[in-house]
Amino acid sequence: MARSIRGVLFDKDGTLLDFERTWAPVSRRCAERVAQRPEQIDRLLERVGHDPSTDRFVPGSAIVAGTAQDVALGFAEVLGDGRSVEALTQLIDATFLAEAGRCAVAIPGLTDLAASPRARALVLGVATSDNTASAEAALGVLELREHFAFVCGYDAGHGEKPGPGMVLGFCAQTGLKPSEIAVVGDSTHDLEMARAAGAGLCVGVLTGPARHDDLAPLADVVLGSAVELVAYLER
Repeated sequence: MARSIRGVLFDKDGTLLDFERTWAPVSRRCAERVAQRPEQIDRLLERVGHDPSTDRFVPGSAIVAGTAQDVALGFAEVLGDGRSVEALTQLIDATFLAEAGRCAVAIPGLTDLAASPRARALVLGVATSDNTASAEAALGVLELREHFAFVCGYDAGHGEKPGPGMVLGFCAQTGLKPSEIAVVGDSTHDLEMARAAGAGLCVGVLTGPARHDDLAPLADVVLGSAVELVAYLER
């Protein structure tokens, strides 16, 4: 199976980026921007899956696996001030973009992985539930953008996870078949997307909030991090 893989589609947050170190400040900044009163901030964070006391995240929650609209829906329930979900979504998306570069922290070894000869022989892409511009900004700040032939957010026109659209969009742009692609992600949404698209290899990684037992039922293999992928493919 691994020998037939010609492309790899990575999730971004929790897969390429350290989830907690990247998203704890971004999530808090979103809550601060929408809150009408300081005492609302912790309630907003808790509603979307961010524990304000520990900066840990709930697997599968809105802030982990959802889009800006999913976060906005959760915030709207707490706020109850008449602001539309659309307006909140726009504010949250703008905050994601503004904070993307400043807060992006790569997983250890990511730069070496992207520059490795084995990785360079593969076509690489990124599929994220964040907006596309934010993903582009984060990769640019980390000086990794050149390594990826495809970068896709929820707003790129390929649909949202766990639907198959982002994988199929990667295929359409690169000329690869789904069976020739490995999808690598830290959440069940990533792996469900891979299964729905018929990806050749579904790889779970443990650098996000999800645990091994969450990912294993949907994955062909669960690795400690995306950095282990090259060694796995070479085996």
